[in-house]
Amino acid sequence: MKRDELNDLAAFALVAELMSFTQAATRLGMSASALSHAMKSLESRLGMRLLARTTRSVRATEAGERLLRTLRPALDDIQAGIGALSELREKPSGTLRITTLRQAANSVLLPMIPDFLADYPEIGLELTIDEGLSDIVADRYDAGIRHGHKLDRDMIAVRISADIKIAVVASPSYLAKRAIPKHPRELAEHHCINYRYTTSGGTYLWQFEEDGRPFQMRVEGHLAFNDGDMILASALAGQGIAYVFEEMVTDHVVKGRLTRMLEPWCPTLPGYYLYHPSRRQTPPALSAMIEALRTRLAQAESQRGATMPPLRKTRQKANR
Repeated sequence: MKRDELNDLAAFALVAELMSFTQAATRLGMSASALSHAMKSLESRLGMRLLARTTRSVRATEAGERLLRTLRPALDDIQAGIGALSELREKPSGTLRITTLRQAANSVLLPMIPDFLADYPEIGLELTIDEGLSDIVADRYDAGIRHGHKLDRDMIAVRISADIKIAVVASPSYLAKRAIPKHPRELAEHHCINYRYTTSGGTYLWQFEEDGRPFQMRVEGHLAFNDGDMILASALAGQGIAYVFEEMVTDHVVKGRLTRMLEPWCPTLPGYYLYHPSRRQTPPALSAMIEALRTRLAQAESQRGATMPPLRKTRQKANR
């Protein structure tokens, strides 16, 4: 295969995945018109249309979809092989694209980034905050960070944080006119601030435990958000009761800005995991980040006398 043919196939895969000549051309460092001409030449050589073009969009034809399914694993292997060559360099290099939950970014990633970049100055990081479940393969991320019970199937998953305790809180101003609930059932008498999923449109069911048995509750209120920071801000403003991660509110509780309640019923949820595709070779830059995150967790857990589980490969379906 000639070099230009391989370049055109890689360009086609990018156009098909981004569904945009403009975005693909920007990634490739060329003009959209030159890229369009290259795709027409590729279609001419193959004798079939690969891309259906309109004035507003571009998408793969049936033949294009079939070609893309063949190309993507091969291109990924080539990219991984090229990335592995950096093992011969003194330091890992390249840009890591990671999709993460906001709280995971705040509590796990941001504290370790200064030391990590100091140790690996040739690595760049691109973090995308996404409270949903991105398809890291289709969206071309190197890795994602989610809770342990919400991982894509067939991924290598590495625990990067301790388990997370839930806290139910409200401001003193909200509770001044209402009785503090003594049992989760009494939440029905309160304004609760809901978390709404952007993917399904449903609201999160609050999880509790009683005598070791988990149960869920659907709560009602005037407010719903798809962002934990907005839920916390509304609770601080006296707008209702919030169901949040303990680490988000510890300082507010200590300083009296929030009151904690229903603690005996609040569960502990799986912590954060970094997950990435199961490949024969993990890019050196990603390996360096995984090692840095595991080292940071091990140091934190050694202070509590805990041990860290080994890598695991997930097989459950993602909750979307």
